Amino acid sequence: MKNKLSSHNVYLNKVNENWIVDRTRREWYENNDATSTKYLFNANIIWLIASWNWTNVNTKHLSEKKTLCSIYHIDEEKFDNKEKSIFFERDKYVDEYHVISQKTKNQVSQLTDKKITSIPFWVNKNIWFQINDKQKLYEKFKFDKKDYFIGSFQRDSEGNNVSKPKLSKGPDRFIEIVKELNRSQNVHVVLTGRKRDYLINELSKNKIKFSYFEMANFETINQLYNCLDLYIVSSRYEGGPQSILECGVTKTPIISTDVGVASEILAPESIFNMENFLQATPNIEHAYTESSKFEMKKVFMLYNKMLQNLYEN
Repeated sequence: MKNKLSSHNVYLNKVNENWIVDRTRREWYENNDATSTKYLFNANIIWLIASWNWTNVNTKHLSEKKTLCSIYHIDEEKFDNKEKSIFFERDKYVDEYHVISQKTKNQVSQLTDKKITSIPFWVNKNIWFQINDKQKLYEKFKFDKKDYFIGSFQRDSEGNNVSKPKLSKGPDRFIEIVKELNRSQNVHVVLTGRKRDYLINELSKNKIKFSYFEMANFETINQLYNCLDLYIVSSRYEGGPQSILECGVTKTPIISTDVGVASEILAPESIFNMENFLQATPNIEHAYTESSKFEMKKVFMLYNKMLQNLYEN
């Protein structure tokens, strides 16, 4: 029988993959110490924030405590019988699911009858914000302001094979779009993060100018957002991506395929497919207004309400 206490005290399972979930876990603990614990035995809720690492938590604890499981997206092309088996085995211990978009909620609802709550991850406006002095940024990065800067700040290579594209992220689509835009603009692609080999090779092959900031910290990435004329999300499947919220609050022009939270944050004219991408138009103010609804402190209240409701029911 699962424990029932008067107030929730949540433990988030560990990731240690240098990914956004690590950052999310760290920010949660930094700002929610009154309702959280880093010690599993003190918790009355286990939050599987990294659902793929769920087997690192003893099933005895999962059985005895309330369990919340976050699912960010389901890549339907890879969701084979093995993946389904893993989902259903884990589902035995889950009391409630958390997703970060309505699209993922629709996917998960086809697999379980457990409660599903949709809340996007938060955006920290202390990290992500608009910078008005663009000229100083261009000088810092030695950018030619006559160029048309297009951003992509997510990995594009699959697993350990860095030459193979991670098709769920749509780097092949990104290249197609950039090649077309380069016909009429002096395109300069800005890349950050690890495992960018596929795009680097394709940009080099097509003689498209690019700058690569492999290990950029948050301050640098925020500055790079503020240099961009356009950020492109070309993914086939996504949970967020978080870059949509980050572009929103930095007032970075962005267009996206209809994945993850895109349709919840961006205006309809900013959503594209590969047949109409040249007609897609950023709507900066709409994206800013919608993404600001998920500012960190506001969203922590929603998450704590979800966790408290999980206890009490």
